[in-house]
Amino acid sequence: MGALKLRRRTLLKTATALPLAAPGIAAAQGQRVLKFVPHADLTVVDPSWSTSYITRNAGIMVYDMLYATDANFQVTPQMAAGHVVEDGGKVWTITLRDGLKFHDGEKVLAKDAVASIKRWSLRDNMGQTLMDRTDEVVALDDKRLRFRMKKPFSLVAAALGKAGSAICAIMPERLIEGASGKPITEMVGSGPFRFVANERVAGSRVVFARNADYVPVSTGTASFIAGPKVVNFERVEWHIIPDTGTAGAALQAGEIDWWENPATDLLALLRRNANLTVQTHDRTGYLGFLRFNHLTPPFNNPAIRRAVWWALNQEDYMTAVAGTEPSMWNTGVGFFAPNGPWASDAGMERLTSKRDPERARREIMAAGYKGEKVAVMVPTDVPALKFAGEVGVDLLQRCGLNVEALYMDWGTVVQRLGRQDAVEAGGWNVYHSYWSGVDQVDPAVNSSLRAIGRRGRTGWPDSPKLEALRDAWLDGTEVADQKRLAREIQLQAFEDVPYMPFGQFFAPMAYLKNITGVLDGFALFWNVKRG
Repeated sequence: MGALKLRRRTLLKTATALPLAAPGIAAAQGQRVLKFVPHADLTVVDPSWSTSYITRNAGIMVYDMLYATDANFQVTPQMAAGHVVEDGGKVWTITLRDGLKFHDGEKVLAKDAVASIKRWSLRDNMGQTLMDRTDEVVALDDKRLRFRMKKPFSLVAAALGKAGSAICAIMPERLIEGASGKPITEMVGSGPFRFVANERVAGSRVVFARNADYVPVSTGTASFIAGPKVVNFERVEWHIIPDTGTAGAALQAGEIDWWENPATDLLALLRRNANLTVQTHDRTGYLGFLRFNHLTPPFNNPAIRRAVWWALNQEDYMTAVAGTEPSMWNTGVGFFAPNGPWASDAGMERLTSKRDPERARREIMAAGYKGEKVAVMVPTDVPALKFAGEVGVDLLQRCGLNVEALYMDWGTVVQRLGRQDAVEAGGWNVYHSYWSGVDQVDPAVNSSLRAIGRRGRTGWPDSPKLEALRDAWLDGTEVADQKRLAREIQLQAFEDVPYMPFGQFFAPMAYLKNITGVLDGFALFWNVKRG
């Protein structure tokens, strides 16, 4: 694996290696304007439609949610004043708090929340789970909505307040009706920021303005996406700077305030700058995974999938993806976020015992492998996934499989992922990707663990046992029982292999030293101050 590790980009040693700052970016303007470089351009503005993290991050600024998750994974009311649970847990009545108003001046009504929930649930895994357990959700009047459940379900608030993609953003009913099943292109929310559509420049700039009419939650403290959302800047400008050297130079010159995702190669340089803070704020990190196509040979054979465990080395993946600094990644990572409440050591010997590629070879042959081609898609334009893909190609070759690396851009990977055809007809066998830890923290939100065959996510695993255990976890009311079930889910996942986790890596953010109040989690723009 040494050769793969050396494929990483050479570290830039000095500031003189950085290009000049991007033209047109002026110096930060006191407390009025916060200049931010996001990890990608905002191309889809509908956070209930897309699972893209850049869309989620913009959505959490513009829209508000009925409930919200804090840094300890506790869910508290946000747009809701509270709720009453009756009929043994089968009826939830949620009341909206006072002062809620959309950016177009219209009041937020219960019917807007109902329409938003129904639309979100059509595409989101947790939303689908919620509605599968719901007989009806209706607006009782302007301020109250009611869920009538098929059976008691304790996770209603958790579903409505989850921070992972896609979020349950509350939108005007009129926009939802006008969308007719398509993505919404007009961002009208009730959150702490307004989207300034006429200042958006595709591929260059996205602008948000403070919502002067926003009324923050009156109790608690700001924690992740929960608590009072107090905005201290009049504007937040996202400047899209794809070249990492340019972004690094602009940050060091004080021409931008905050860089969401600094290149790994530049972290040491940025840390040496006394005017900058470089810090990891998302303790759940990103969890990488190798995903098999369960519909086509050879990985439609569970014994062949299981055999690969003996050869998979998470450290190989992590050093290729995140570098050699151990503080930037973790191994020994199972099917739930290591920092979350549901992680366990159940079955982890599959990943932590001595690696044995020869045993993998023997078991693969004994399982009936016939030399079928294994097509591994390797994206060329996403460095972390390119490095992961190359490690995966090497891994599967050492397992004795007939591997073909398919190099293509990420957009082409995404298009091909939906193909359920044989490899010869344009299908695929393996790809790599990653999710934020908040999207893999528990069995409810970890959509990659769903095993419902062709009705499910790309890869299409099918395991009635996994689904039954997930249903039992969802229906649980005692933490001890849920912890036991989470362990059983992980054990079953090691047998069925819906995917293979290859580690957890962290993405620190870098910002000027005079920027304070940055909350833990992904990039959030309330509570932040200058000075």
